[in-house]
Amino acid sequence: MKVHRELAGSLPEFNKSVVTIGTFDGVHLGHKRIIALLKEVAAGIGGETVIITFHPHPRKIISSVPGAVKLLNTLEEKISLLEAAGIDHLVVVPFDHAFANQTADQYVNDFLYKYFKPHTVIIGYDHRFGKGREGDYQLMNAYGKKLGFEVREIPEQIINEMVVSSTKIRHALIDTNIAIANQFLGYPYFFEGLVIEGNKLGRTIGYPTANLHIASEEKLIPGNGVYAVRVRSLESGVWSLEGMMNIGVRPTVDGKKRVIEVNIFDFDEDIYGQTLQVQVHHYLRGEVTFNGLDELKQQLQKDKLSATAALKNSPC
Repeated sequence: MKVHRELAGSLPEFNKSVVTIGTFDGVHLGHKRIIALLKEVAAGIGGETVIITFHPHPRKIISSVPGAVKLLNTLEEKISLLEAAGIDHLVVVPFDHAFANQTADQYVNDFLYKYFKPHTVIIGYDHRFGKGREGDYQLMNAYGKKLGFEVREIPEQIINEMVVSSTKIRHALIDTNIAIANQFLGYPYFFEGLVIEGNKLGRTIGYPTANLHIASEEKLIPGNGVYAVRVRSLESGVWSLEGMMNIGVRPTVDGKKRVIEVNIFDFDEDIYGQTLQVQVHHYLRGEVTFNGLDELKQQLQKDKLSATAALKNSPC
């Protein structure tokens, strides 16, 4: 897959481009149905698949509440997932107020047609474009007849399923319902974090943890609790290990700051400064305040057994 991050002067002349447009946050099973349609149409005409997406997320630019947007994927995660889906071209359009303020006519003529010369545009029945969301499917179809490209409609059923899926995934992650989130995603939810120094308390009770700093403020982090996870280093990329993760304020220890800490089973390497990808497979339990470190250690022993059992039948 070729990734294009600029418009002017950087895009190739696409071969019978079959284009769809969207944020594709999560690249979940609903999105996969659109991607399948995109690939089917392109294969039928010997063309190329092109997905147009935006960065930053449009809601971040037009929202009146700073920090309100929480995303299932960072841009790089989205790129990786779309590449795995077999797309030919991904165009990441820089989204700003000037782009948001284009009229529907400017959007089609000065953006879509100018840069992509599409053979086919595939959009939802409820797709809106242009300032004030003035453009719709019917207007796009009229432009298509005028400029010489076909417009295909994504059925209402698929659009509704996609909207429901995105909403359910976000709510499920916040509510610690990992099984539902992963079911709609079609893969284990994951995030990346930089290993930073913590208070090293875990070492004193036999459960050393990697404390993670999440660089993206927009990345949605699951609700507080203990999870069964798989972990791999993005630097080395050579190991994928089982573990358990705690997200929360550690009420037994200090209860002041929300942290993300991962205990990697049977692992004793210095990984400070490395970036880890954490796949979240199962929710084990909520946060509990224990009567001292001995009681905490006993619970961690039980958690390790629970996590190992849960991961045994979980897809990698």
